[in-house]
Amino acid sequence: MEISARNSIKGTVKKIVHGSVNTEIILEVASGVELVSIITKSSAENLGLVEGKQAYAVIKSSDVMLAVE
Repeated sequence: MEISARNSIKGTVKKIVHGSVNTEIILEVASGVELVSIITKSSAENLGLVEGKQAYAVIKSSDVMLAVE
């Protein structure tokens, strides 16, 4: 896999929630550490995503915001 984004994090698909148009994918990247992505349902199907499959979270963003209380 070659990609221009600098941040790609390997993980395991932990849970998939299908909607009528979009699918929510929960990717466990370390024990107790999860990333959540919402992609189109057809993209999830084309990628063959199933629970337990290895996948990469690819993060490309010019802004990352933080907040505290």
